[in-house]
Amino acid sequence: MRILVVGSGAREHAMVWCLAQNPSVDRLFAAPGNAGIASEATCLPVDADDIAAVIELVEREGIDLTVVGPEAPLVGGLVDSLESRGYKVFGPSKTAARIEGSKAWAKDLMQRHGIPCAASRAFERFEDALEYLDALGGAPVVIKADGLAAGKGVTVAQDRAEAIGALQACLVDRAFGEAGATVLIEERLSGPEVSAFALTDGREVLPLVLAQDFKRIGDGDEGPNTGGMGAYSPVPLVDAATEGRIWDEIARATVRAMDAEGVRFKGLLYAGLMLTEDGPKVLEFNCRFGDPETEAVLPRLRSDFGELVLATVEGTLSSYKAHWTDEVSVTVVLASGGYPGEYRTGMPIAGLEAAGEVDGVVVFHAGTKERQGRVVTAGGRVLAVSALGATLAEARARAYEAVERISFEGMQYRTDIAARAAEEERS
Repeated sequence: MRILVVGSGAREHAMVWCLAQNPSVDRLFAAPGNAGIASEATCLPVDADDIAAVIELVEREGIDLTVVGPEAPLVGGLVDSLESRGYKVFGPSKTAARIEGSKAWAKDLMQRHGIPCAASRAFERFEDALEYLDALGGAPVVIKADGLAAGKGVTVAQDRAEAIGALQACLVDRAFGEAGATVLIEERLSGPEVSAFALTDGREVLPLVLAQDFKRIGDGDEGPNTGGMGAYSPVPLVDAATEGRIWDEIARATVRAMDAEGVRFKGLLYAGLMLTEDGPKVLEFNCRFGDPETEAVLPRLRSDFGELVLATVEGTLSSYKAHWTDEVSVTVVLASGGYPGEYRTGMPIAGLEAAGEVDGVVVFHAGTKERQGRVVTAGGRVLAVSALGATLAEARARAYEAVERISFEGMQYRTDIAARAAEEERS
């Protein structure tokens, strides 16, 4: 099989790394890939969002299976374009990808079908949103841009002023362009957050595993939101009964709801959840693997990832089951100085080989490129250091040992990824 992975982040590197272990894979390609992916796949300078260029690449290279990583090409209709030409592709159609591309559409779907989620209303006019905010009595509330905003369109407003600022940024200042032309005002739920991943061919739902990520830039969940600064899997605080509810009441129920409305979802369904006193509730859906959770989840997979992906595409998931190692995984993200604000790129990275020599560690590249024979930074999130261990404490120790071997100018990272869970595990 000749497989193309579309994307350039650590999520895509984890996918390539996992697919490379499949003996049926003859050759791997990536568009555009990064410096780490280049060690395992042929990277071609094709932008993931350039649908026409990706299609031309698939046709030119005789690709048997395309695996789409990021959300933008899915929402843009890459899957539809490839399938209409007879190509196999992993990911949902443009219509199905609305579950991530439009938070208002997803919320309406959940409310129509009784899928547990936060109460919410959508607005297109600032004045109407402000009137509703005041009717609620102000904050705390959650303000969400309806469309794709690169992970930056959600504000957990602690007071009325912060809520008004978020509404004005979206509806008046157009800080997120069309993605913020509609906003949602949601009740703020309380409880720990969990990410749930399931493969689905539109009929069968194959649960994968749970993970927990860390969105804030600083230790103790301080500072602004990011694309994610680390993750771990599995999540010990979720008991078997709660996990069963997640798969039955949310994942399977959502796939059934979409199918009932004539929208068949094929690919990876990612539910961002809050474990409330009333049970798990949906914060948001994504139509693809999460990042950095993928870097924590895939190292634990013992089934053939390529076979699972192909079964999803071909509609034969009912014949498969995912098998996992009993080991746990911890992922620590290394970011550029200044991220998630302005940051510099082009900083040489040292210690990559030494980090990879730590037992149980894999270093996935995110924002990197090769320049004059050296790997340099090329993004906000630069690397994802993942480690397996018998316990969370062991996995953390290995991950941070590897982190300490890596250096680049301005490097920043959180020191508390999975720390609380590891402490609870010991007690």
